[in-house]
Amino acid sequence: MSDDVSVISAPALASSEIGKRQADAIRFLAVDAILSAGEGHQGVPLGMAEIATALFTRHLKYNPKDPLWPDRDRFVVSNGHGSMLLYALLHLTGYEKISLAEVKSFRELGSHCAGHPEYDPSAGIETTTGPLGQGIANALGMAIAEARLRARFGSEIIDHMTCAFVGDGCLQEGVGQEVISLAGHLRLGHLVFVWDDNSITDDGATSLSISENVAERFRVAGWHVAEVDGHDIEAVSEAFATARRDDRPSLIACRTTIARGIRRLEGQRGGHSGKLFATDREDMAASRGWPAAPFTFPNDIAAAWLDAGARSRGEYDAWQRRVATLNSADRAAFERAFGGVLPGDWRDITSAYKARSIAERKPAYSIETSGEVASALYDLVPDIMTCCADLEAPTNHKRQLEAFTAANIGGRYVHCGVREHAMGSLANGMAAHGGVIPLAVTYLAFADYERPAMRMAALMGLPVKFVFSHDSIGIGKNGPTHQPVEILASLRAMPNMLVLRPADAAEMAECWEIMLEHTTGPVSLVCARQQLEQLRSGTSTENQTRRGAYILAEADGQRRVTLLATGSEVALAMNARTILQAKGIPTAVVSMPCWELFELQDAGYRSSVLGTGTVRVGVEAAMKFGWERWLGDNGAFIGMTRFGASGPADALYRHFRITADAIVAAALANL
Repeated sequence: MSDDVSVISAPALASSEIGKRQADAIRFLAVDAILSAGEGHQGVPLGMAEIATALFTRHLKYNPKDPLWPDRDRFVVSNGHGSMLLYALLHLTGYEKISLAEVKSFRELGSHCAGHPEYDPSAGIETTTGPLGQGIANALGMAIAEARLRARFGSEIIDHMTCAFVGDGCLQEGVGQEVISLAGHLRLGHLVFVWDDNSITDDGATSLSISENVAERFRVAGWHVAEVDGHDIEAVSEAFATARRDDRPSLIACRTTIARGIRRLEGQRGGHSGKLFATDREDMAASRGWPAAPFTFPNDIAAAWLDAGARSRGEYDAWQRRVATLNSADRAAFERAFGGVLPGDWRDITSAYKARSIAERKPAYSIETSGEVASALYDLVPDIMTCCADLEAPTNHKRQLEAFTAANIGGRYVHCGVREHAMGSLANGMAAHGGVIPLAVTYLAFADYERPAMRMAALMGLPVKFVFSHDSIGIGKNGPTHQPVEILASLRAMPNMLVLRPADAAEMAECWEIMLEHTTGPVSLVCARQQLEQLRSGTSTENQTRRGAYILAEADGQRRVTLLATGSEVALAMNARTILQAKGIPTAVVSMPCWELFELQDAGYRSSVLGTGTVRVGVEAAMKFGWERWLGDNGAFIGMTRFGASGPADALYRHFRITADAIVAAALANL
């Protein structure tokens, strides 16, 4: 607990009563903060107080003085609306960032104690939760990362649990079943879910919307399941101990009463987040024998919680000694992995691939080139783990990687099955855990399954690499369900998301450089299914994609037309340029692989690329939304205006008038 905690004297308590009073400390701190804020969700901190007490005082491995300890147990409050449970625990056990002043500013602008937990591992907050189901999927990713790193560095260095508190909503969301199934299949014995089984949701009794045996869903998926009274600290503690010993993932189903302690709301739908009043606290204090003043704690209870926060110090010190005795190569690799530092010569690989592609000038399938760059990097950068949703062959990013399985936790390719939602979210968990670089690979049309996870990655600033194939009508006969004409625009609309759409193999190598360099947020690498010509020529080693857009072919003469394109349509722009130049119209082609990076360039550079006083034509096999900013008043757009159709790719491009001739006609019409 921070130095500014308020304590009051109280008679010494028998040790058997300390745990109950520690649970009440959680309850009252949560109620005090919610009353101070005027709103909040009291159901979870009041209903899960004994469970949290058992975990933090007896089982969880953590060190508030070093919140970033790589071998700490990871704790996730997936039912993130109950954030005051987390903040109470972090404050009581001594996390510096969660001071009493921060708790008192719960839900206020700038407070570390936000309405829902917001990713800040230095404060003890392992991930952002709130959208239900995301937290348990993050926990799955953390457990996968832990297992892989345990195999890589040994259990003397990495050997910890991931524990997630889970509400009914997390298990009702579809991603919840994806997580249950995959975790059981992978037999992740270091993963524990604790279910707040209170039979209440915001609408009322859970019987309004579900009737299945939830615990049985876990059993049939291969989980170890324990069902206990969630208000019995001893029973909960024994369940945690048993879960740690079992080699399967564990569910501890804790029967609880929502808002326990507030008689007016106990066991009712209002217990979730119903308005609290000062009289509720007064009644709870009287019934539970708690000192009346808000934000105060008996001395012995405050000390007991600080002791709990120091409980793992011996393990921490022993771990530090083991790390210190690693040989220099292993220690450097470990520190590099958790420091997010890449090997010094990794760019030699991308540079060599780019130079070879330009020299050979061979057409190449876009998604294949991404797989080739990844394969070239895999051995040098063992941090990379690739997740794929049942599309190994068409996306081709497995290459030499072994599968991550229950029998081989050293594998680096996670077969996620047809579970894109869980895949995106577990990739977030892997990134939040640290020590690995996660890729999530699927078709662009399926990005919408990953959308909640992508949004959370952007919100948290996690360096997840989302790799997409089959990006347009160029996929051909699979038809409009698989032709994502609107998704590029939607990804570009997402704050803190880099969207990269390379035009050839050289740009692909540059995009991979950018992806690996970018550590402050996620990247979406969007690849075509079809073969793309090698357009870039020359011997320049500059990463031109890093500027977002660049002049691929300058006009011969005083520029009158600028053709702007991305990805597979850059080749069409080059063909149109040839026609326009033959007509005596000086035309430049600009490749725009990343709008977000182009926006960061200075105004002079942007002006020189876009051209002043010229006709601009944008070309992309997608919707126009967003292109207006680059085209200006005297511009045109060649692209999609509706969903696609089923047919050969070349026929579709002609049908939707995304052709060199159409580009030329648009330019001439605007001159």
